[in-house]
Amino acid sequence: MKDTKGKKGAPTVVKSIAKDKTRKIEEKDIKKRKGAVKEAKAKKPRASKKAAKAAKDPNAPKRPPTAFFLFLNEFRKTFKEEHPDVKGVTMVGKAGGEKWKDMSDAEKAPYINKATQKKTEYVKTLAAYKQKQDDDEEEDGDAEESDKSKSEINDDEDDEDEDEDLED
Repeated sequence: MKDTKGKKGAPTVVKSIAKDKTRKIEEKDIKKRKGAVKEAKAKKPRASKKAAKAAKDPNAPKRPPTAFFLFLNEFRKTFKEEHPDVKGVTMVGKAGGEKWKDMSDAEKAPYINKATQKKTEYVKTLAAYKQKQDDDEEEDGDAEESDKSKSEINDDEDDEDEDEDLED
């Protein structure tokens, strides 16, 4: 290699090698710092969305479908009869959505009526379910309170007996 002198008298080849070495060292330092930051961030405990969400009761009544979903159930059957080769769910949903938008209020009325009927049924069953849950909790609560009071009474009696023994 030919060593040529730059402006300040140092060979340019040496300068470029020195720059490369400093770049490599800086990159390693940066990677180390970034790795440390990632580790520090990873160590923080996070509350997951599933943990934050309340657990659903599997015995609770299901929510009623909306008017659109009632329409879509019927539309899906007719759409599959007309287009048996279309198997994609998205195509059925898009076609159903477009038809729902194009429908007048008079055409939507039967689905809206069915939806309101189902919603009133749901409200009734939900109220009955909640009442039953409250009743079950009260029964469990009464049993626990009576057990606690018995054990507390027994503990108090035992303490009094021990105190009397110590005084004698």
